[in-house]
Amino acid sequence: MRFPIFIAGEAREDREVFREGIMAFIGKGRSADMYRIIRTGEKNRAAEGETVRQNRVGELEYLTFPALTAAGMAGHLFTTRTGGVSTGDCASLNLSFSRGDLPEAVQENYRRICAVMGVSPEDVVASAQTHTTNIRRVTAADRGKGVLYPQDYRDIDGMVTDVPGVVLACFFADCVPLYFVDPVRRAVGLAHSGWRGTAGRMGECMVRRMQKEFGSDPRDLIAAVGPSICRECYEVGGEVAEEFRSRFAQEGIITPGREKGKYQLDLWLANRVILKEAGIPEENIHVTDICTCHNPQYLFSHRASHGRRGNLAAFLYILNNFSENA
Repeated sequence: MRFPIFIAGEAREDREVFREGIMAFIGKGRSADMYRIIRTGEKNRAAEGETVRQNRVGELEYLTFPALTAAGMAGHLFTTRTGGVSTGDCASLNLSFSRGDLPEAVQENYRRICAVMGVSPEDVVASAQTHTTNIRRVTAADRGKGVLYPQDYRDIDGMVTDVPGVVLACFFADCVPLYFVDPVRRAVGLAHSGWRGTAGRMGECMVRRMQKEFGSDPRDLIAAVGPSICRECYEVGGEVAEEFRSRFAQEGIITPGREKGKYQLDLWLANRVILKEAGIPEENIHVTDICTCHNPQYLFSHRASHGRRGNLAAFLYILNNFSENA
């Protein structure tokens, strides 16, 4: 893998100038209305209020969880396809160097999304996903790995940190993003959980790791299940269905499919169950109502595109100005 070298505007003392320039650039040509999302999960939305919020800076649109924002200590977002410079199957805000995209296009996409967050690409630490439940504690020494510099780790689908300003990043195109914020111990965690990670109870693994590393109490955690493929779109075979039946007692996670021998898998429900059983209060668990496969022009979907796609990214970080008295 080739890692880009950032030249202009990347010194920390130049960050504000850099951010202002990028914000002005991406603000050009702003249209009046945001993309009209096809939403699912009306029952969740009715019970919880607004679960996922649409936001825009210029032509760049992104998604946030109001519940995570309300915690007041962490910045976060989930990207869409809009506002970048990638073309073809990766159009336009692809954030992966492994999808055949031009490295310079991915570099520019990182510059743009980092400007929105008020951070630099050198602050970002990228996962090294292989559908495991392996978790890495990230420190300041990891800044830039997977974006500016080679990674000295592999097989990492979850990351946790208590270092302000270090930005965790995981990548998606149907799999489930899991966000964790601990406003008491001032720590955060971010994970990638496809069907294998969900079967392995990645959400619980993250809770236990935050307990171990930071002394987190699950009752204090605020968790979010991010945009990903919904049950209606996610058809699986008998082997996967049987694995979930053997691991989950909750009804509704596996339901009959449209054809004999096929089943529909509800990763949103499965992850809600996992987080609740890990000790997070139900009122602190916030589940998406946005399906990647239902919105392939707006969100990358592996299933909808038959594998011809870029990668979305989830970002999560402790705010630099957050303090115990904030």
